[in-house]
Amino acid sequence: MFNTLKTAAFSVVVALGLGGTASAQDLTFFTIGTGGTSFTYYPVGGVIANAISKPPGSRECGEGGSCGVDGLIASAVSSRGSVDNINAILSGLRDSGFAQSDVAYWAYTGTGTREGEEPAEDLRTIAALFEEHIHLVALADSGIDSVADLAGKRVSLDEPGSGTYVDANLILEAGGLSQDDITVEALKGSAAAEALRNSQIDAFFAVAGYPTGAVVELASAADIKIVPIDGDVAATLTDKYGFFAVSDIPEGTYEGVAGADTISVGAQWFTSAKADDELIYNITKAMWNEQSRALLDVGHAKGKTITADTALDGVGVPLHAGAERYYRETGLLDQ
Repeated sequence: MFNTLKTAAFSVVVALGLGGTASAQDLTFFTIGTGGTSFTYYPVGGVIANAISKPPGSRECGEGGSCGVDGLIASAVSSRGSVDNINAILSGLRDSGFAQSDVAYWAYTGTGTREGEEPAEDLRTIAALFEEHIHLVALADSGIDSVADLAGKRVSLDEPGSGTYVDANLILEAGGLSQDDITVEALKGSAAAEALRNSQIDAFFAVAGYPTGAVVELASAADIKIVPIDGDVAATLTDKYGFFAVSDIPEGTYEGVAGADTISVGAQWFTSAKADDELIYNITKAMWNEQSRALLDVGHAKGKTITADTALDGVGVPLHAGAERYYRETGLLDQ
């Protein structure tokens, strides 16, 4: 999992530019699998990685330095999304990663879209982060006003391996459609937005905390709409799957774009049960200190909604022992 290297190693010291100040400490590297660079996971992952890191030689927390974990260097890694991150955690390729609550629950229990597969019993939660809204984006003059209107259209469902791909298929099913009724494209983020702008596709799905970069850029360059996911489609999904909630993307979230009713899921941070208890305890503690709060508030529009008070909301996969210890100590979880 995470790799610990003695910082007396000349190559590491030189690469970090830390000189002799690092010689008495260990370095711990910790990866966070995120998503595409133009969606929300990646920038939020960068903020969190910065918050929990404290390379050797850093100034002390109370002196304007990092309040992260001593000797820790965390990095946000771009990925295909939720499914990819979970698989990477379980295989040991990444130390942690973000995933949608639904995708993680199905993996842990071997149900839903993971029916017939071995349950991912080693998956563990560090924290619930923020609400993700399902965006169904089309050009304003497309004539696409509902999920049913996607029939016969060219639609990007994102890449297989992403949480968006999973949820897009559930939404199609709830709307009485399947992949056989559309021309399927597998474009992610900016590539999907660019294809829509150039009329190469008719619509695309994106599951992301708003405002998400790909849609922000698209709205500044083209007249678009957020197609509602509401009525019977939303009711079917929320009745069948407890992790979906009815929500909305407010007017003005994207330049010149009206608001729309849609559904949402939770974005959560996961690791492996095999991850060191003390490390995860310290990471969780660093995540929720006052300096991290300041970084989250200014680092991304979704950062203000990432709070310790909501860190356990909608958690369907057991907490990692280190994270659980922190939440019990602070009273966020009953003793």
